[in-house]
Amino acid sequence: MKKHNPLVISLIAVVIGLLFAFGLVAITGRNPFDLLTALVRSMTGFNMQKPDAGINPMFVLNWFKYSVPMILTGLSVAFAYRTGLFNIGGEGQFIVGGTAAAFVALCVDLPPIIHPIACLLAAAAAGAVWGFLPGLLKAYRGINEVVICIMLNYSAMYICNMLTRGLLPIDPNTNARTISIPDSAVLKQVTTATASQFNWGFLAAIVGLVIFWFIIEKTTFGFSLKATGFNKEAARFAGMKVERNIILSMMISGAFCGVAGALLVLGEYKYGRIYTGFDNYGFDGISIALVGAANAVGVFFAGMLFSLLKSASGNLQIFQIPSEIAELVQAIIIYLVAIQYAIILVLDKIDFKGFKKKREPKSIEGGDA
Repeated sequence: MKKHNPLVISLIAVVIGLLFAFGLVAITGRNPFDLLTALVRSMTGFNMQKPDAGINPMFVLNWFKYSVPMILTGLSVAFAYRTGLFNIGGEGQFIVGGTAAAFVALCVDLPPIIHPIACLLAAAAAGAVWGFLPGLLKAYRGINEVVICIMLNYSAMYICNMLTRGLLPIDPNTNARTISIPDSAVLKQVTTATASQFNWGFLAAIVGLVIFWFIIEKTTFGFSLKATGFNKEAARFAGMKVERNIILSMMISGAFCGVAGALLVLGEYKYGRIYTGFDNYGFDGISIALVGAANAVGVFFAGMLFSLLKSASGNLQIFQIPSEIAELVQAIIIYLVAIQYAIILVLDKIDFKGFKKKREPKSIEGGDA
């Protein structure tokens, strides 16, 4: 079996998923061009069916807004995966990060710029603490991190709700959230020209991508983490601290999700939240890491793709196309990447060199055959 670039497999899965969506829309009697229009409008702000209307930047900014937490949760899962771990506890880490940010925003008086940075650092620390326990149990007791993470997701939601109601000022008008956080802690909108909540928190996603790439690809610490993921016993024989690597990997992974949760509190909601359920950003991170082949570049593009499908839901409904089409495309892409060996087998059957002119074997000089 030939070796293929995982990102190529993901790209093929994306193309097949989109083609399937266009075919399904056509089968149901709707115009596939409407689906294309909705996607293009969400990505560029340009309505191909009304070219005279110009470009509406709000759609582009909404796309970017959704991409920020998705990229960070994708980095979280990808970081753990590169070190042989499966962080399915992103939802819990996301929640504790948002709650920690709300506590610092409402209870600590700091000047602008410094205040949101302090909130984000607190969120990263809270997410890291929530990733510490599954890492510790995995390292020293061999307990599967998936089981611990699933339980900690629900624990995070109920514990954070209890702390929020008990320690933070609750909005008397709703009794379902805190009062608004002070302006000094709010992540301001990049532009006020539109109603989009896209804010300066996107810088955190850029920093996260750089940190992920630098640690994994450019440091001996990252090499040690990857070696631990490939083979724990070989890494231990080479003198690496396997238990420490497992714990630190889960803590760094949790920090990414914690920051993602804080960005929504500080930039979009602007109040401390009482959670009635999961936002699913942590679970989306699993899909993004899988499609992005668990590397920084792949996670970035996968996050942009999934956020595009999420932001396109509203435009799909305008054209009488069910918004579930976007979720269906995501599911198809994930399934195809999950069974990537089937795609690899198909690629192995295709003789790409056959498209080129085959060289004729040279005849041996000096005599007739």
